[in-house]
Amino acid sequence: MGVLSLLRPAKEVPTTWWSATDPMTIRPPLRTLLILVFGLWVFGTGDAILIAAGIGNTPWTVLAEGIAVNIDWSVGQATFLVSVLVLLLWIPLRERPGIGTILNAILIAAAIEVMVPRLPTPETQAMAIAQVLIGVLLIGIGSGIYLTANLGPGPRDGWMTGLQKVSGVPIARVRGAIEITVLVVGWMLGGTFREGTILFAVLIGPVVATCLNLAGRFGKPGEVHG
Repeated sequence: MGVLSLLRPAKEVPTTWWSATDPMTIRPPLRTLLILVFGLWVFGTGDAILIAAGIGNTPWTVLAEGIAVNIDWSVGQATFLVSVLVLLLWIPLRERPGIGTILNAILIAAAIEVMVPRLPTPETQAMAIAQVLIGVLLIGIGSGIYLTANLGPGPRDGWMTGLQKVSGVPIARVRGAIEITVLVVGWMLGGTFREGTILFAVLIGPVVATCLNLAGRFGKPGEVHG
């Protein structure tokens, strides 16, 4: 197993020993649930690190921050509000949330709420960029873990795939349109759109795909439990 093989991006979400066999199950194996919770917390911590860096957030966090600025909430609280509002948009699309969907909405917001006040503010631009890179890496790792749990998509991803099914528009275009829209709206509301946002947009796809490959390699694909 060479290094290049390990770092090769995955083309799809792999099956691992912790993957649930039914994404809609209401009684997943305990190990699957624990790994899901861990992955979502890592994801939220990565998001918090980007926020603390102060040089630009993910598109959805730009929106949450913009809302938070205007209603005097924390970014964590606004992130949860956005998740709930997006879940309401699932209704006309007839999408069904799984346990992972609900926990995604709760735990990522909770991680942001808990971690942001505890993270350092970078003193230099170089430190801020380094912090962004660490945040992107953690979001990628968290994504690789929680996606392979197979307990339902997050609110935003589920809305995206639901729109794709209804419209027939390629998923990349749907995702691009959604993220550009929420980014612009969030920026207009006062969210932080800077170089960190651009770094995230460029790096997150390859990082998530590589982390999915690593999860598949070390998670013994084919041995499904659930």
